[in-house]
Parts: sequence; C-alpha cells; structure tokens
Amino acid sequence: MKRITIFALIGLLFMVSCTNDDIMNSGNTGPGHGSIRFRLKKSAYIGDINSRTESVNTGDYDKVFFYIADSDGDIMTTVHAKYNALTSEIYAEGLHEGDYNLLVLAIKGDETADRAEINEISCMDDEWLAFPSDLHKPLEAEYFYSCTPFTVRLVPAEGGSTEVISIDSEVTQDRIVGRLDFNFVYNNRYVRNATVEKRVRLAESKFYTSITGGGAFTGESDGIMDDIVLREDIPYLFMPTIAGTVLKGDIFHTSVSYLDEKTVLDFNFDQQEVLPNHAHTVSTAVKHPDDISPVMYITADAYRAGNHARILDDDEPVSVYTNRSQRTFNTAKPLQLSITDDGRLHMRFYSPRVLYGVTVRARIAAVDDEYFDFAYFDSIPAFCDFYESSPLVEKGTMCRTESGRIINVPALDAAAIAGAELKVLSSDPYWAKLQEIKHGWTLYWGLFGGDPSREDGGPVGNWMGIRPVHCRESVAFFLNFTYMIDMDEHEAILHENAGKLYDDNKQPVKVEEVLAKMRRGQTLQVGLVYPGNGVIGLGSPSVYGAYERGWFEHYSNRYACSVMFHELGHVMGYGHSSSFTYGPWAEELMNNFYVDNIGKMPIDSPAYLKSASNPHKYN
Repeated sequence: MKRITIFALIGLLFMVSCTNDDIMNSGNTGPGHGSIRFRLKKSAYIGDINSRTESVNTGDYDKVFFYIADSDGDIMTTVHAKYNALTSEIYAEGLHEGDYNLLVLAIKGDETADRAEINEISCMDDEWLAFPSDLHKPLEAEYFYSCTPFTVRLVPAEGGSTEVISIDSEVTQDRIVGRLDFNFVYNNRYVRNATVEKRVRLAESKFYTSITGGGAFTGESDGIMDDIVLREDIPYLFMPTIAGTVLKGDIFHTSVSYLDEKTVLDFNFDQQEVLPNHAHTVSTAVKHPDDISPVMYITADAYRAGNHARILDDDEPVSVYTNRSQRTFNTAKPLQLSITDDGRLHMRFYSPRVLYGVTVRARIAAVDDEYFDFAYFDSIPAFCDFYESSPLVEKGTMCRTESGRIINVPALDAAAIAGAELKVLSSDPYWAKLQEIKHGWTLYWGLFGGDPSREDGGPVGNWMGIRPVHCRESVAFFLNFTYMIDMDEHEAILHENAGKLYDDNKQPVKVEEVLAKMRRGQTLQVGLVYPGNGVIGLGSPSVYGAYERGWFEHYSNRYACSVMFHELGHVMGYGHSSSFTYGPWAEELMNNFYVDNIGKMPIDSPAYLKSASNPHKYN
C-alpha cells in the first residue's frame, strides 16, 4: 500500500460539481474547505489468461462502503464523507493533521444471492464482510477491498490560517475473491459438440468466510460444496482457501453421441489454492472413446459457431444469386452434397424449412466398399451453405460400416475422399416429403434487365429486378408444385375433370398428356414481373415470372394462385385459348387444389419465410 501525503496552502480551493450518493456519513453537497478526493479503480485479475476481466479504468460498482480510520485503527466519526457513483470518487472533509487509512469495500453484483452481511465497524479489527459457513456454492457477486494509508499535513500560510487542498488520489481496489476458470481441451472437436454437461465436485473446499476492516481474512466454511454445473458464460468465484489447504475435486464430463450413446468421464484435478484477486485455470484434457471417430457431429450451436453462410440471403450480391453457375437447383434434389477438392464436406440446402436429424453416409474407395457414417447434423438450417473439413483428412480414424464392421482408416489426403459417394438418412417427416418429389424442375434466377438496387426495381418492359426475398419464395412454390404433381389426390382430380382439359384448338387433352408435361424435366429462369403495365405474370417453356403478390400469397390466395398456374400453363406449351391459362385447369382445378391442400405440401405455411413482412420487399 502506498502512503499519500496531502499538504495544505492558504487561500487555494479545488471545487468539483457532481452528483453524490450518500454511502456512509452525511456531509456537504460536494468537496469544499478541508476536503480530500480519492478516485476508485479496479485492478485486473492476476493470471487472467482468459481475458474475462472487464474495464479496470473506473469503479463502476453497485454498492460502495467506506470508513476512515485514525492511526490507532479506530473509525473516525467526525468526518463528513460522500461517494459519487458517476465519477467513482470519495470526498472526505473534517480531517485534522495526522495519519489515516481509507478503508473501502465495494460490490459488483447482487450480494444478497451470496447471503453476505456487511457490518458496521468501529475499528479495523472488526469483521466487516461475512458469508455463512454453509453457503455451499460459488459466489455470484465480486467483492473489492482496499486499505489506503494517507497523511494530512497542514502548512501555515500568509495570514496565519491553514486550509486543506483537495488532491486527486487514485485508489486501486483488489478483489477479495479469487476466480476458477475451467478449460477443456479436446482431441476431437466433435466430442465438444456432443457434450451435454460438465459438473465439478469439490472434495476439499475450506474457504475463508469473512474479512475485517483491516483486510485480514477470518472465519472458515464447513467444507461442503454442492456440485457445480459448469457454464462457459459464468465465472466461478470463491473466497480464498484457508492457508495451507489444497483444493481438490472431480470433473464429470457427460456427452451423448449422435447415436444417442451416453458417455460419462471422470477427471481429477488438484488446484493448490484460491488466492484473492487471482484467476486460476483448471485445464482438463478430454480423452474420449470417440476421439478416433470420423463422424462430423454438427449441433445447432456448433453450426452457429462455425459462422457458415446462407444462400439467397437478403444481403447476397445480385451478381451471385443471378449467376447460374453459383445458384441453381433441382426440386428433386434440394439438398446438394459434395466433397470439395480440398477434402471439405459442402452442403447447400434450397429449402425454406429446417431439416432435423440428418445422417450423411459416405462410400470411399480408399476406405471400404461399404457406406459408413460420415456426418450427423442435429439440424440443417434453411438455405444453409456449409463447408467443413472432415476428420478423415486430419488423423487416423476408426469407422463403423453399414453392416457393423469396424475398420481402421489411416489419415487420407483430400484427393482420396474427393470422389466419395454420399447419401442422406433422416426420420424427419419433412425429409420424407422432399423424397416424394420424383420429377424435379430446375430453377435459376434472372433480372431480365431489371435493377433490384432501385426502389422501383428498375423496370424494363414487363420485368423488374428480382430480389432474394422473391427467390426464396420461388423455391417454396416450386417445391410444392413438383410435390403436388405426384400426389394421388392431384391425379384423381384430373381424371374426375378430364372433360375440362382442352388445348388452344378446344380439343380434349388426355390426363396422361397433362401429367407427362407436368412431370417432364423442365429448366426455368425465374424472374419478377413488373405489374405497372397491367401484366402480372409471364411464362414460356424456359422462363417463368410472377408479380410480387403472386410469390407472397400463393399459399392461400386463390386468385394469386391462379396466376401462378396460368404461367405454368404457358410453360407446358399452352396458350390463352386453352383451359390451362384462362380456363378451368388454372382458374378452378389447380389453384383450388393447391390452396385446399397446402397443409399437405412440403412448405405448408408462409410463416417459414415471412416474406410479406420482409423489409427488402418492394413497397
């Protein structure tokens, strides 16, 4: 502790304007004659390798208690003092010549959660802060303490009178508590993803329970501590361990694999002591039976942490989403899987909905002629664009084949797995619906001269600039349409109304011909129609466009839906004199069937995309 000597000169006064919080003794509204000012500052944790300490420039406390003690250690009762929370400063007045100690106890957090007692003291030997001996848990608040000696010397000045000058003096507050950080080092990053609980059980936990006004640690806990379930976002704070004791314990690490197999590991740790204002790290090297597994286990948290991109996002550049080489898909294969040349799994999902519980299996010639589990996803986000390297190119692994054989696999180079055959398994009902799309249509997107950066879409003729919000809806509509064309109910309604199907010459069209045209492999460039010219849809065997309302309301608006099917009639090769445009196929059969059966479709609700409320739509 440093000693601060304060001298006084006649006629000199330092005034401060501030808002004061009464903490201890009442006094004047600010520093004045004979006043001293101290500014509180937090110290950093010693040994804080995890950089969890907040700014140490100011106090920023929730509560501050302080006393001034004389040279005998007795608390001064004639001093007026105030604490200014805005500036983290203490003002004291009424001191005479002599040696003193400024005692400060500060709290960050809720001390009631720790059942803390703050006592009034009359001397530095009194117990100031105390915790119950049977607390049995870490502390939730941080507690800071300082004892700063200072001396007041009065210097005679002209006129024979003396006055104390206010001098800025910085007081560093150290924490009474120590912090335990629990770090885990994994040999397989996917074991981290499988972790469901980390629990600490302290075998020896004797801590001090109190501190005196003079800073002496006293009291002793009963040695019992409840199990602590570890969370990464919570610091674990304790009073210092009793001198001469060693803190020991067990860490129970529980994981559940993608196969729902539970593994509990027990690791011992031996921490020498907990010191005040120190951050101690307990590091655990997790040796796990799944360390040699090749399976990429991707949980939702792991996916977010990987910062993976999404396709057709609102901020995706127009040069990307209208580039056919970068953005195109077939509705029968909305989940695109491949292994990149550098050995990464690439997954791209053209879907407005999340897919759950997905196992990816691989067959790699360099490994075996059977498929084996390659990756597992708790969930695959809508429109995901996932890239991640496989453990197969990082280290030797042990694979389980589909027939149950266990095979050792040395580390492979990227070329060895680049030609892998991949397949997907999932019990998600949504995946079952996607699998029922047998006759896929291929889509990509175009501007047709429009400009999506302009507020009006930069219309050119009957087109305007399509935006990602419309592209996503086109994915939804065509997934539903290509699912619908193989529904038994859809085929039945065509047969029941075969007399309403005719071409531009008013000649009957057989149901089989209609189904064949709907089910043939079609490739369309999709765009957004500008309705300002009175046109709300455009279609040909290679182009498909609809106005914004059509894209947003195809789920429930029968008129908007009839527009969508009118243009599909053109895609199938029919004109305006047929039943497939201005006629019963588009305006009676298909639009009503689609709306009435939307609950059976893969994308059964506009709630997945919420396009109508998207801020990037046109106004």
